[in-house]
This record gives sequence, C-alpha cells and structure tokens, in this order.
Amino acid sequence: MPIRIRLTLWYTFLLAAILIAFGSLLYALLSYTLRDQIDRNLKDRAQQIGNQITNKAVFLESGEVVLPSVNVFSSPAIFIQLINADGEVISTSGNLEGRRFPNRQEINDVNHNGQAVYKTVTVENTPIRVYSAPIIIGPPTQVVGAVQVGQSMKTIETTLQMMLLFLVSGIVITLVIAGLVGAFLSWTALQPIDKLTQTAARIVSAQDLKQRLSIPQTNDEISRLAITMNSMLERLDKFFQAQVRLSADVSHELRTPLTAIRGNVDLLRRGAANDPDELAEALSIIDGELDRMSRIVADLLLLSQADAGLSLRLETVELDTVILEVYRQARVIANGITIHLGHEDQAIVQGDPDRLKQLLINLMTNAIKHTPYDGSITLSLYRDKDWVRVTVEDTGRGIAPTALPHIFERFYQAADSENQAGSGLGLSIAQWIAKAHGGQITVTSELGKGSTFTLWLPNTLEKPNTKPVEVLAMQDAY
Repeated sequence: MPIRIRLTLWYTFLLAAILIAFGSLLYALLSYTLRDQIDRNLKDRAQQIGNQITNKAVFLESGEVVLPSVNVFSSPAIFIQLINADGEVISTSGNLEGRRFPNRQEINDVNHNGQAVYKTVTVENTPIRVYSAPIIIGPPTQVVGAVQVGQSMKTIETTLQMMLLFLVSGIVITLVIAGLVGAFLSWTALQPIDKLTQTAARIVSAQDLKQRLSIPQTNDEISRLAITMNSMLERLDKFFQAQVRLSADVSHELRTPLTAIRGNVDLLRRGAANDPDELAEALSIIDGELDRMSRIVADLLLLSQADAGLSLRLETVELDTVILEVYRQARVIANGITIHLGHEDQAIVQGDPDRLKQLLINLMTNAIKHTPYDGSITLSLYRDKDWVRVTVEDTGRGIAPTALPHIFERFYQAADSENQAGSGLGLSIAQWIAKAHGGQITVTSELGKGSTFTLWLPNTLEKPNTKPVEVLAMQDAY
C-alpha cells in the first residue's frame, strides 16, 4: 500500500477517533445536563406542592386526612398527581386529562419509608419523568400519601436525537473532507520523493552514477534527503571508479609477470631446457616474476583487509629500536646507495611493531628505487612534545608537482618515472598503516634535488591535542 494512502488512512482514523470521542462526550454531557435540569425542576416543584398540601390538609374526626386539589399547582409542562397512603389517586392536574401515572409498588414502598424517588414511566407511549415525594404530617408523624410531579421527556429525546443526527452527519462530512484534503496534502508532500525515486531508478537502469538528483529549494527533510543521496551517489561513483581502476591495474600488473613466465616456459619447451645456462636464466626469471606476483597479491590482500576494517595489534613500541632494524635492512638492499642514520632520539609509541617496520621499509624501498647510484638516503627520528617524527630524506630526482597529490593512490606510478618495476602499492600501504596508528605521512619534494617523507605518530608520553601545520596541509590537499 502506498505511503500516501497509509498516511491518509491513519490521519482519517485518528481524526475519526477524536471526533467520535468529542461527539460522544458532548452528547453525554448534553443528555446529563437536560435530564438533571428536569430532575431539579421536578424536585423543586414537588417540594413547593408538598409544603402547600401539608398546610391545607384537613383532619376529619374519623382520623382520615382530606388532601386539597392540586390543579392549582399545575402548568402546561408539569403534570401533578396526588395519591393516598394506599396508592389510590386522590387528585390530578387538569392537563393529564383523565390519565394516570402508573401505580408502581416499588415507588409506593419507597414513599412509605419517607423517601422520595425518581422514575421514568410511560403514559400512552410518551415517556414521562416522575418525581414522587412522600407527604408527611404530624404529630404523630405519618405518611398520608405522596405527591407525584411529572414532565414529558419527548422534547428532550427529540433534542438529543437531533443532536445525535447533527453529530453523526457532521463527523461523516468532516471525515470525507479531511480524507480528500489529507490525500491531496500527502500527494503534494510526497511528490518530490516520487521524483527522487524516478531519478534514482533512471540512474540505476542507465548505470550512470554520475547523474545527480535535483535538490528542492525547500530546506526541509526532502532536500536534506536529496543532498544525502547525492553524497552517497558521489561516494559510490568514486568507489566504482576505484574498483574499475583496481581491476585494470591488477590485470596490468599481473599480465607483465605472466607474460614473462609464459615466454620463458615456451623457451624451455623449444629446447632451452637442454642448455644449463639458458635453463638457469629462465628459471631465475620465472622465480623473480613469481616473487613479484606474490608481493602484489600479498599487498592487495593487506589493502583489502584494511578496507574491511582490519584491526592492528597495538602494544608499546620503542620506535628507535625499529628505526635501527630498518636502517640495517635498508643497507642490505641499498644497491650501493649510501644510507645514513641521521638525528636519533628515543621515542615510545603505541602501535604494531611489524606494521611500523613494514611502513618504514616501504618508504626506504621507495627512496632507494628513485635515488641514483651516487645518491644518499638519510633516516632520522625526532621526538616533539605531541608527535614523533620519522623522516626519510633522499637525494633522488624528486616528484613532479602534478604527481605529488597522487603518490599515495593505489597502483599510481608517475608517467615520467624511469623505474616501473614496482607495483605502486607500497606508499598506499604505508599511508594506511600510518592512519591506522592515528598518524599521517607527509611529503615535500623538489625536482632534481630529492624528496623528504615524514611519518607523524602520536607521542605516547604526551597526548597530542593539535596536529602540525604540515599534517593539516596534507589533509586539506586530499
């Protein structure tokens, strides 16, 4: 069932419940007020008549009591009947025209006990409200009869019936109008959502995530929904494009080693396996390409786990010890490039020692890859009040300003890069590890002079409350 219909029904049902409750209360209040007013009028008239009758009663020598006529106390709307102690009618008002109130034994019994009672009786299909009050004279005190004052209820019933008809017809008409108005308002209010749905459906059917929803200039929930959906589409588009690039880059990176392996296998099949030198060379190439493929797959697995929310094993790490291990390992793979250990300091951080070592190895490997044979690389450690800094400074060819914002993207390699042997994943992994530790990697570079990569990590001994200007600048750049 559409939302507009459900909203209209709920609105109509709620309004109906309110109107019915209000109408019932109004009807009950009116009925009580009218009936109570009649009861009070009857009681007042009965007391007046009773007082007059008591004063005018005549006691005979036989002990009987002669009660006066009540016709003088009547009015067009008030009927009066006087009965004796045995319930026999003694006198009636002229407007009764010979009719009598029914003789009810339960009324007589109550009157004999000296109490008054209300009772609704029917006289010729006309409901009459009767108030029967005993006539007590003395001494000695005795009940010699009762005065019964009645008033027709037909006028009240007619009034209540008209009131009920008015309430029912009014509620029905009001609900019909409210339902139509509610349906129109709900349709008007939900029409922008229909447009958003249609636009979203077109985007899905066309598989074009670059389309955007039109934002209503209403500054309400619907406009905020459109803004949120546009933000979601933008993120989905970026994610989709990243996945497309990832698939293309993975295919490209794996195609090269697979081509090399296939070529050397073909050589071996054509007879190179019979030559020990060619066999050793082919196997060496195959082994190297397999190692390269293994590294690419391992890096992709790590990045995939990072996207899935991989948590690190954090512990207290003496960063100066890790720096020393990285320095020793970098000298082994330096290929003749001079590795210096620059400024040293003692620093303790909370982190994963294996991942931190992997981060620094990636930075050193990247520096070695882009530094000429006669160049040098300097690894330094600084401890500030809030942050620990590790710098990797090389004297390589530097990074072009156009490439600088993209160096941490996956599979990115500068177009003018002389060394395309890498997979372009090392810096992406390093940046992820840094952010997972609450830090950041920044870089400054100048063509022809070299680059400086700086790792910022929170100082465990001093809780950081602000970030360095360089870190803020890098965040703004991305």
